[in-house]
Amino acid sequence: MKEFIPQELPVNFEITPKIYKALNNASRKLGELNGFIRTIPNQDILINSLVLQEAKDSNAIENIITTHDELFLAQIDEAKITQSAKEVINYEAALKKGCALIKKEKLFLNRHILEIQRRLERHSAGFRTQSGTTLKNPATGEIKHIPPQNNADILRLMSNLEKYINDELDDLDPLIRLAIIHYQFETIHPFYDGNGRTGRIINVLYLTYKGLLDLPILYLSAYIIKNKSKYYHLLEQVSKNQAWNDWIEYILKGIEQTSVASVNLIKSIDKAMSDLSSLLQNKSPEIYSKDFVELLFAYPYTKIESVKNKLGISRQTASKYLRICENLEEFRCVKLGRINYFVNIHLFEILRKGLIIK
Repeated sequence: MKEFIPQELPVNFEITPKIYKALNNASRKLGELNGFIRTIPNQDILINSLVLQEAKDSNAIENIITTHDELFLAQIDEAKITQSAKEVINYEAALKKGCALIKKEKLFLNRHILEIQRRLERHSAGFRTQSGTTLKNPATGEIKHIPPQNNADILRLMSNLEKYINDELDDLDPLIRLAIIHYQFETIHPFYDGNGRTGRIINVLYLTYKGLLDLPILYLSAYIIKNKSKYYHLLEQVSKNQAWNDWIEYILKGIEQTSVASVNLIKSIDKAMSDLSSLLQNKSPEIYSKDFVELLFAYPYTKIESVKNKLGISRQTASKYLRICENLEEFRCVKLGRINYFVNIHLFEILRKGLIIK
């Protein structure tokens, strides 16, 4: 098999009525998701918990599996980080770093992509400079794709991709462009490792860059997991047969379905917050505050020290607050070593179930 060098962007193809219908559905549902994001009073709740869920799903595609217990504990206690959880935490850090850079500079550049991959993999090898990279079928070992091998080709194609992301090189809708950008990046495969996860971060950051999402919380990874074989098949068909419409329809349906699932998940979190607020106000008004409830939903696990620092109260008072919550049966206490962790059962179960893709 020879290396495959994709053509530079933009590409020419005829958009079918089926694509326009899929685009309309995806745009509408994405707009509903973004509108619902704005109703959440403390958006840190979505960033801290939901972005981490996306990180877990994206890493699962690469067969880096971690349990929710490991993952959520790692958020509040670095001593509890396992190697697999560390991979997921790195993904979250890379996504947040990329989001901050794009928001600050109002551009989405190759140096941002390089920084995302550096944070993700914790090394600075940069774009590939040596040949030998191939993509194989994990089950059979068969080589399925040989990306560009020459560093000059990689730099040329990534420069073209950067221009396509930032300039109006065609009149396509941004959601169609997202599908094209994702194909192009994964086909170039510019890094030695981390290409899949970097590409999925680029997807959601492109939506925030274009102003279609206020926060980077669209979980395409959950959709890809459910439709994994189709994902790789359609990527291959674009390369072999220029089958752009099938690929674009796949991505648009993913945007639509994950937007719906994300709204449902956020509604579940919002309702759980409202229920706990009402419960505390009715049964334990002496500990109720908006800040306390939001803290309890920022992470599925919390500990006395976190409450003490966040609310500016004594350790004794923080312990009292959490013990009252535990007595309300909304929480359970888990002791690991010498530290008590208090688990928000409702939030944990919501995030454990994750996105339900129809």
